[in-house]
Amino acid sequence: MFIDIAKIKIVSGKGGDGKVGFHREKYVASGGPDGGDGGRGGSVIFKVDDNLSTLLDFRYKKKYVAGAGENGGSKRCKGKDGADLIIRVPRGTIIRDQKTGQVIKDLSDDEPFIAAKGGNGGWGNTHFATPTRQAPRFAKPGQPGVERDIILELKLLADVGLVGFPNVGKSTLLSMVSAARPKIANYHFTTLVPNLGVVSVGEEQSFVMADIPGIIEGAAEGAGLGHDFLRHIDRCRLLLHLVDAAGSEGRDPLDDIEKINAELAGYSEFLAARPQIIVANKVDLLGDDREPVEKLKKYAEEHGFLFAELSAATNQGVAELMRLTWNELQQLPPVFTYEPEFVETPEDTTGERDWTVEKVEDFYVVSGAWVDKIMGSVNVDDYESRQYMDRMLKSAGVYDKLEQMGVQEGDFVVIGDLEFEYVY
Repeated sequence: MFIDIAKIKIVSGKGGDGKVGFHREKYVASGGPDGGDGGRGGSVIFKVDDNLSTLLDFRYKKKYVAGAGENGGSKRCKGKDGADLIIRVPRGTIIRDQKTGQVIKDLSDDEPFIAAKGGNGGWGNTHFATPTRQAPRFAKPGQPGVERDIILELKLLADVGLVGFPNVGKSTLLSMVSAARPKIANYHFTTLVPNLGVVSVGEEQSFVMADIPGIIEGAAEGAGLGHDFLRHIDRCRLLLHLVDAAGSEGRDPLDDIEKINAELAGYSEFLAARPQIIVANKVDLLGDDREPVEKLKKYAEEHGFLFAELSAATNQGVAELMRLTWNELQQLPPVFTYEPEFVETPEDTTGERDWTVEKVEDFYVVSGAWVDKIMGSVNVDDYESRQYMDRMLKSAGVYDKLEQMGVQEGDFVVIGDLEFEYVY
């Protein structure tokens, strides 16, 4: 089954918590803190696998979670890092943010991509020892992993795309010039999925051609099969626009060209501007009647398109078309890749501290990711740890904000999971 779009959730691993520990050894007095750091959480990493051609695996599994880091141990032992999660996808897969639709990464090269970085491990209490605080009884928790809802969208990497109405000979042409073996039959929509083939025109001269399921009128709005697969010719540098020159199905070839180009424009103005070669196929059915071919040639010249004629069924003109295609590709830029658009908001890297204060009935509630991070590292049973919390909240302006909002001595304040009476 060909699946070319999938929605999944990825979650990187939480970092391990730092250890509160103290050195204990016979005949060694006041050994001091020896709590180790927590391990780093595992990351979610995407890698291209050329053995894959569909996103079928993501139809059944929707959540991918990397391993968590282990907590720190005594004797300054660092916790084990969480296992990275490697997700393999076909080449040409685009990762988008599900909420904004912005491109996070175009997986068209061989470089692994870290889509969700694991949380850092927390510091053990060893890091908090000072000349005046020789026995710190608190450590930092590990940072949480990153949760991200993403869309995987497969856009085939092909130099040339075959477009046209159903049953004009696209699959036959691909089978004649490459090792691809698409299903061929004399009925509409024989081709249900895109097919790729490598076309060789000489020594070290080859290109990739994609046979796209037949596009019909209204495809850009969702009619027929072409709508689902128009995305696969987004990257194509050149389009071979096949038409039935003999009109064997009762359609006008010129009208076919106009309708297909209108659908391309309806999907994307950039796609409509892509270079085309108008290919008059099935000329063997015309016999000595050259008028339909001449009309198509004149139309192509008037609209700035290259023109070729052939009979894919009898191999007439096929080699000449492939040579023309190769020569045209040499003048075009390489296959298009999407630049990242998504910008992740950094965590408190500019010194700004994200928190809010609101009054809920008789309580003042302080909340925010930064506050949660601070409160997660506090041991409320330890005086020095509470002093550390007090200094951090004061320097961030939390107390000033509370007083601006009218907090009075004895009022209840909630910060994280901690509730206390406010004292000046």
